[in-house]
Amino acid sequence: MTAASDYLEPEILDHVLGKGTRNFTSPANLYVALFTGSAGTNLEAGTLSNEVSDANYVRQSITFGAATSAGAANTNLITFAAAAADIGEITYMAIMDASTAGNVLFYGSITNPKTIFEDDSFQIPIGSVVVQLS
Repeated sequence: MTAASDYLEPEILDHVLGKGTRNFTSPANLYVALFTGSAGTNLEAGTLSNEVSDANYVRQSITFGAATSAGAANTNLITFAAAAADIGEITYMAIMDASTAGNVLFYGSITNPKTIFEDDSFQIPIGSVVVQLS
């Protein structure tokens, strides 16, 4: 996951370079949101079109280890609840700063998209979400 949102890019630059308001504070908690279809351009702009909509869908918490030159990887196994109905193919994910609504921080396409049918769940193994700045 190497794409930072339009929201996050100037926040990082101002913070690191000592310009602007420098008021960016790390979110207390981070969440993974899942998306269907071609959500990439919308996610960059912070638009949450195509986020999964299912009675059992809830964004899940994600935690990261300390960054290295290779990036920062998730340290927790993430399991979404079994779907109440057919959802379709999960194609994108985003790291969010809130459990609902909120800001897109990073986003990326799913390397191996998975079609979710009723009673299927989606799981993200430890170390498989890597955030990098390039």
